[in-house]
Amino acid sequence: MKCLNNTDYPLQSRSSGILLPVFSLPSAHGIGTLGRAAFEFIDFLAEAGQRYWQVLPLNPTGFGDSPYSSCSVFAGNPYFIDLDALADDGLLRKREIKAFDFGDDERRIDYEKLYNSRFKLLRLAFERAELENDADYSRFVSENEWLSDYALYMALKAHFDMKPWQAWNDAGAKLRRPSAFKKYEAKLQHEIEFNKYLQYLFYSQWEKVKAYANSRGIGIIGDLPIYCALDSADCWANRNQFQLDKDGNPALVAGVPPDAFTEDGQLWGNPLYDWERMKKGGYAWWMRRIANSEKLFDAVRIDHFRAIESYWAVPSADDTARNGHWVKGPGIGFINAIKESFPDLPFIAEDLGFLTDEVHTLRRESGWPGMKVLEFAFDPSGKSDYLPHKYDHNCVCYTGTHDNAPLALYLKEASEAEREFIAKYLGIKTKSVKKLAEAILRVGIASTADTFIAQIQDWLELAEGARINMPGTSEGNWQWRMKKGEASEKLAGRIRELTELYGR
Repeated sequence: MKCLNNTDYPLQSRSSGILLPVFSLPSAHGIGTLGRAAFEFIDFLAEAGQRYWQVLPLNPTGFGDSPYSSCSVFAGNPYFIDLDALADDGLLRKREIKAFDFGDDERRIDYEKLYNSRFKLLRLAFERAELENDADYSRFVSENEWLSDYALYMALKAHFDMKPWQAWNDAGAKLRRPSAFKKYEAKLQHEIEFNKYLQYLFYSQWEKVKAYANSRGIGIIGDLPIYCALDSADCWANRNQFQLDKDGNPALVAGVPPDAFTEDGQLWGNPLYDWERMKKGGYAWWMRRIANSEKLFDAVRIDHFRAIESYWAVPSADDTARNGHWVKGPGIGFINAIKESFPDLPFIAEDLGFLTDEVHTLRRESGWPGMKVLEFAFDPSGKSDYLPHKYDHNCVCYTGTHDNAPLALYLKEASEAEREFIAKYLGIKTKSVKKLAEAILRVGIASTADTFIAQIQDWLELAEGARINMPGTSEGNWQWRMKKGEASEKLAGRIRELTELYGR
């Protein structure tokens, strides 16, 4: 099986792909996994003439079930471990899997039921694994330096009733004192080993998925959230890399200012980096993080790119992001450090949100393609920079991102003036949602952008209930799933026809 290198996926060549989170894959077990459906979707992409599968972060989900709020930026999500594969390896029995309730809605993920079922099955597999005789497991543990901190952190978090590490009632554990390490590594050895084993399973299964994708000519675009969660192994193990006080609490946290969509802005609550200290250390923590992404993906989208130029810092005691202020980020020096260390890894700059001339200049200096979102294009004034006739080549055109409504829903919610402008711009007489959505897909794939990405929901013509995330809300997100059979041979043929027609 031939695995391609990152250099086989230059984003500056004319190509296209589909955005589908792993959790949205079909599955009989409540959530998309790294099992058969992942391989079938790769086959679908190849049959559709696509070059990329774009996914969301693969990390364990945190607050609000968001993959952008994780207990680790290195760890993989245990929910994605395929149970059928464990049964095939003799670690689980089919009847044991069937005994659990993962939820009966094939369209929605029930995270509470997953939490109450998945780990019980994974523990069964762990107890049956003969790790002392597994050379691959030993090699995995030795090759991943982040793993020991992560596994101990997760074991400690369970020991302290899942409280944030700042609230642990043992200062030695909270402050990572050597005596506490020795004590808890002995006391929690079994739980530590369990967490290491889960990561071994995840990474082993993902490696097979990626190798198969590459063998079929499909590159995987991953997502790198700019920030870490405060309650994470990353902050606990690397406190000096963040703006935290002696107790591990931040005075300022991340967010974005008020805009046309959110009058209070968005208060994310992530700790801010100590960029000056990071710079003095050669951005070593970031280099380790990106090196891990290079193992997982063929290209990487850097989420919230504008924070590299300037970031919005909000007093941690505030309830909204209104009172924040801009602080200069690490700028081109940080980008050059990344490019020097990873010359063959393609990047996409998520240059969305409140943008300034300085952000645009930084993106151009980086050489990385930015993002053009068609759902932001059709302001009736005709002044939007996202209109396709304004594109240069070095960009990625999206119908919408995971934070946008699917095309059909976007069009249903659009104003009459917007729909009239879309019809006029695209040169069609009808204002029906179906025809307008088809025309937007066509203009995107025909555009001069080097790369074109659509959500699978757009090709499936789905509307209500098919949105992945509504920014600024904490409930009902990250739940949508594709049904088995929707990624059909007929749909692949339709996508391939347009892909070939417009030279992608």
